[in-house]
Amino acid sequence: MKVLVGIKRVLDPQVKARVKADKSGIDLTNAKMTMNPFCENAVEEAIRLRESGAIEEVVALSIGAAKSEETLRNALALGADRAILVLTEEVLEPLALAKVIKAIVEKENPDLVLVGKQAIDDECNQTGQMLSALLDWPQATFASKLELVDGTAQVTREVDAGIEVINVNMPAVISADLRLNEPRYASLPNVMKAKRKPLDKIELADLGLDTANRLTTLEVMEPPARAAGIIVETVGELVEKLRNEAKVI
Repeated sequence: MKVLVGIKRVLDPQVKARVKADKSGIDLTNAKMTMNPFCENAVEEAIRLRESGAIEEVVALSIGAAKSEETLRNALALGADRAILVLTEEVLEPLALAKVIKAIVEKENPDLVLVGKQAIDDECNQTGQMLSALLDWPQATFASKLELVDGTAQVTREVDAGIEVINVNMPAVISADLRLNEPRYASLPNVMKAKRKPLDKIELADLGLDTANRLTTLEVMEPPARAAGIIVETVGELVEKLRNEAKVI
């Protein structure tokens, strides 16, 4: 059995995003980049499945610029067996990403596709669902627990009403939530080994897909600065301000 894991390279969450001078987007020049946190959970779960003997191979996939190779090498250092990089300088929307992943799925024939439930840069939470529709595969989103049993995936999902447990037939698409696991750190020996693991590169144009964006960003701006807080001396003063200034009581 084989698992394909989708990985996205994003701005490090500890770094403050800077808006470009022309307000056309976020300035990533010399910015620290990292693997999307939800994708880290997907990679960790795939590795755990292989370590348990449930699967035999973990293939990491990323779609983006050449620098995404660094992120894939990190996945290889964590334990993925090999990696695929679809090269493009364009920023693709979720539907285009789903089309690309579908094309790779058709080449690799995995039994399971694991992706993060969303990326922290656009917060779309759409790629996994769109991929499931394009492949006509079952899907299980927001997974906080995963078990593979007799050709099915038993998935514990975190939903608004609480916890839901479902069984889906494989092959399937599953999106990882943060509580699915605690991602490991790559050891130095594994980082060195990752440099020798196979990483295939494919030009996006060679896939012959329609990946044109359907949305146009008109303007990106920073949120307004928050006003400084104040310290009140008494409960009565607090109640007065909540009633007369904040208008919340």
